[in-house]
Amino acid sequence: MSSSNGKIITIIGSGLIGRSWAMVFASGGYRVKIYDNQPGQAAKAVTEIRKQLGELEEARMLRGERDATQQLALLSSHDDLAQAVEGAFFIQESVFEDLGVKQSVFQALESLVGKDAILSSSTSCLLPSNVFSLVQDRSRCIISHPVNPPYYVKLVELVPHPETVATVMDTTHALMTQVGQAPICLKKEIDGFALNRVQAAIIAESWRLVQDGVISVKDIDLVMSEGLGMRYAFIGPMETMHLNAPEGLEDYLKRYGEGIRRVLTSFGPVPQFTGEAAKSIIGELCELIPSDQQHLSVRRERRDQLLMGLAQLKTQHDTGSQKTSD
Repeated sequence: MSSSNGKIITIIGSGLIGRSWAMVFASGGYRVKIYDNQPGQAAKAVTEIRKQLGELEEARMLRGERDATQQLALLSSHDDLAQAVEGAFFIQESVFEDLGVKQSVFQALESLVGKDAILSSSTSCLLPSNVFSLVQDRSRCIISHPVNPPYYVKLVELVPHPETVATVMDTTHALMTQVGQAPICLKKEIDGFALNRVQAAIIAESWRLVQDGVISVKDIDLVMSEGLGMRYAFIGPMETMHLNAPEGLEDYLKRYGEGIRRVLTSFGPVPQFTGEAAKSIIGELCELIPSDQQHLSVRRERRDQLLMGLAQLKTQHDTGSQKTSD
């Protein structure tokens, strides 16, 4: 995996996630074939990527060692599936989140790709045992769940099928690392994987606090953006606990473990996210950010700009730390 010259990766699906994956892999020097079953959509995706790469280069946020023109030259669009997967060693499916559609895609792929090609899905919540249920050889199947947008947020959850062999996990981990992502390996499949389970816990308690009249929508978002999120952008909850007591994690648990258990037992039932409470919360949020496309597009662009800046800061921090350790 040290050299990507000539190696082919195929992206199935040319939507937001598919385009972002294509940009990530091209930044690592891979030839990337983009396929979409809607004629002309893959070509439109390449046009959109050309625009994005130019903007990133202008902002000096382009990933990889090649310039925008060189990365664009690594991309090709395809309307024929067999042609798209020919020669590929890694296939990243990125179609919409529908189990039946994904199952059909992988069933079709298996007869078209080489026996050593890795079949990977971008699903965010469907279990590998379900996604790959129609595949005969499931030993080469894996979930590679990115965080949206994957070009700016580097985490990738690697989730094995119960039959996935270790070499597939290792190869995928090495690939993701080589193109600049931050892969993590789940040891077994679980509903929601890791990221969405943690996210669901945060969403549920945030929703309850607003629903029960404890805090406003604006302020609960500030709890994360100006509080917990400031820490979690660089260190996780385990290290946070370890650093927040004079003598580390064991000391932290002695000091605060009982209090944490008490708070956890006070949590209410899982919210329904429906009814009058939902209408009230939606209304409160829409007063802050109206849900029309103009306002949402502006906020999404702001989000991406902030993520770009944070990614740049984290890269500079990591580079500085490496030099210090050397």
